[in-house]
Amino acid sequence: MYSYEYLNNFTQHVFIKMGCSKEDADMTTRVFLAAELRGLSSHGMIRIKDYYQLWKANRINIKPNVRIVHETPSTAVVDGDGAIGMIAATKSMEIAIKKAKNAGTGWVSTRGSNHFGIAGYYAMMALEHDMIGITMTNANPLVAPTFSVSRLLGTNPIAVAIPAKNQPPFVADFSTTPIARGKLAVAEKKGEKTLPGFVQDKNGNPSIEPTILKEGGSMLTLGGDFEHGSHKGYCMSAVVDIFSAVLSGANFGPFVPPSVAYLPVLDEKVGEGTGHFFGAMRIDAFQNSEEFKSKMDTWIETFRNAKSAPGKPAVQIPGDPERELEEKIRKEGIQVIPAVAKEMKEIAESLGIEFEIL
Repeated sequence: MYSYEYLNNFTQHVFIKMGCSKEDADMTTRVFLAAELRGLSSHGMIRIKDYYQLWKANRINIKPNVRIVHETPSTAVVDGDGAIGMIAATKSMEIAIKKAKNAGTGWVSTRGSNHFGIAGYYAMMALEHDMIGITMTNANPLVAPTFSVSRLLGTNPIAVAIPAKNQPPFVADFSTTPIARGKLAVAEKKGEKTLPGFVQDKNGNPSIEPTILKEGGSMLTLGGDFEHGSHKGYCMSAVVDIFSAVLSGANFGPFVPPSVAYLPVLDEKVGEGTGHFFGAMRIDAFQNSEEFKSKMDTWIETFRNAKSAPGKPAVQIPGDPERELEEKIRKEGIQVIPAVAKEMKEIAESLGIEFEIL
């Protein structure tokens, strides 16, 4: 097990060695470590290699000028200038929060960015301001629409964070596919198969191989197949793509620049970089903040008290599993898959920094 402090220092050093400022390296590191603490290792240390490869290929700007290029009192379009996604996203959410403080709500669509880690991190930024946070992003084109074998969409996650009074906040953070792409990478490194209904081969046949994407296969939308509602997952993913990219001027659908080595970088573009969407809603723009948070407590308690089916665990509120894991992992340490630790060691040696394989 690695301590939070050890991985925090290592990750900061990686990005500083790449040429990032201390502030940007810290901003990026916080998102990587938040993923590990919340049990979302698919978006944690395993992704450092992706950014290292993007940097080596000169596909990220480590000295970006993240800026507003269009705005109204409550909205903005932000250009990330090719930044590491965590930097463009953090600054975009800060702008959404600032606008919400002044106008009641703030909405930002961002272009010219890259993969930004876990969506929930940015939605949760709003909580400390007595606001509801909303985050979306498009991603690597690895997902086929219902009935298709064409890879046109990403896993396109949505996150919503809502404050409560005495109860922990409601935090929903989910992809519009049955599984995150990073979890396929984790399964591959562990030598495991995936479950049915997650991926298909290049001809549309069901597959349980986590490596199938490297062989021309694709991921399925939430629902898995039409009979189980994959068309609804397709709709959700499309909404994320439009809000994140068409609205901001980023690349959408199959034109999103990939952050994985096995996808080709297309010459054809329809915008700038990867796109995100952020929202911040001040509670008191709708009703008294304390009254709302008390009602959220009642909502949460009502659902916690739902009767479980025989043999099933107690009903949880969105955000509970991640919060419980964070408490556990902070105490016990962060486990890094051996194959990922080996990659981190190789990256460390290439950059002239230390990393110990435990």
